[in-house]
Amino acid sequence: MYKEWLIPILQFSSRRKWFFFALVCAGVLLLLPPPATLSREGMATLAIVLFSVICFVTEPIPLPTVPLLIAVLQVLTGIARPNEVARSFMSDAVFFIMGSLMLAVALVKQNLDKRLALLILRFTGPKVERVVFGVIAVSALVSSVIGGHTVAALMLPVVLSLIRLASDKPDQIRNLTTLLLLSIAYGGNVASLGTPSGGARNAIMIDYLDRLYGVQVSYFQWVKFAYPLALVQIPLLWVVLLRTFPPERRDLSEALRTLQHQVQAAGKLHGNDWLAIGIFALTFLLWMTASTTFGLGTIALLGVSLYLVCGLVRWEDLNNNVNWGVVLLYAGALSIGIAMRKTGAAQWVAETFVTFLQVPGLSDVPLFFAIGGLTIVMANIMGQGPAVAVLGPILLSMAEISHTSLLAAGFMTAFAASIVKLTVIGAPPCAIVYSSGYLRGGDFLRGGWRMTLLSWGLLLLFRYFYWPLLGLSP
Repeated sequence: MYKEWLIPILQFSSRRKWFFFALVCAGVLLLLPPPATLSREGMATLAIVLFSVICFVTEPIPLPTVPLLIAVLQVLTGIARPNEVARSFMSDAVFFIMGSLMLAVALVKQNLDKRLALLILRFTGPKVERVVFGVIAVSALVSSVIGGHTVAALMLPVVLSLIRLASDKPDQIRNLTTLLLLSIAYGGNVASLGTPSGGARNAIMIDYLDRLYGVQVSYFQWVKFAYPLALVQIPLLWVVLLRTFPPERRDLSEALRTLQHQVQAAGKLHGNDWLAIGIFALTFLLWMTASTTFGLGTIALLGVSLYLVCGLVRWEDLNNNVNWGVVLLYAGALSIGIAMRKTGAAQWVAETFVTFLQVPGLSDVPLFFAIGGLTIVMANIMGQGPAVAVLGPILLSMAEISHTSLLAAGFMTAFAASIVKLTVIGAPPCAIVYSSGYLRGGDFLRGGWRMTLLSWGLLLLFRYFYWPLLGLSP
């Protein structure tokens, strides 16, 4: 008789072994006495972060369950009151993710994704290697000006059209699917460091340098130091992704022919198509010119509202085709990031990490190694913008104390925050492509660790060999 209830328990435990492992790790951390400079709440926050990271990487439970548990654990451990946790789950960034996913559905509804996909294929040709390079290059170059989040929202429906035309059985082209989707996410990330307008973290660092130390950075000066680094990473990313996910198919000629027939059957753009393009163009223009006043999220929701008012998309379409779990994932990431700042956990990690690697008697290499490494880790856990917001003052202060270049420390921090390729929650482009439903959390780790090391190494090489040519002390 005991087997009747024991076997299901064993099977359940086997399927959820990483979940229980994450709980045990978090529990052990909670039971340890906190360091003298870290509060009990800060220790609890680090325990939740550890639990979340293990679950994000191993996926022992559905990923949207993790942010739900983040909310519950914050209350149970006394980090914040229920209403505080609820407020931390909502922000303009969450509105932006939600609005971007809705806009993508509206574009697909008008078949504009197929027209854009055909345009890209006509430029690159049907060979998969060239298509992948085209997706990476377009995502990278455009995101360097307007940010990876906007580009991901635009490119996702385009790439999904290619995937669906390539095969009606996604399991048979899993590598190709992963390759194309990560090309959007990583392409946007590697080049978003190129200009001050490429991401919020860039603007945050410029503000810190000016307000805290009176060091002013012009738009052109930023481009001189950053854009070559962005360009060098594009071919490297192309090679790394192709070797990590060798595609099952090398030619998309059949998909190109099908796409041509579908676009021809749809005929020329008509009134509703032009109206849909106009609404997206207006949304895009407002993102470019008014996001600092109204917020990216509010503008995205305005665009969605216009699509609904004009009858270009139905609420049922949005309700059925938006991956609401991704919205929850990003909200949970922001919430734990807020908790890390509030409890002092982020500052404690930063100071401990940097102090540990700053070896007396050596050059500033350990310091910049620490700045890059710590920023990469924190950005993958709590997001690019929040990581720079939290670490910026701390790392700039460490550079000042060490008598090293404040400008170099600022660039290193902001540029390292763009190396977010290991988790779903680190950057909006990663969350947006994950919403397709074709990716697993582990795909980001598998596809990103090599490029993370390469990008980090390139950043250090630029610091000591390229930046001195521009007059920055080595």
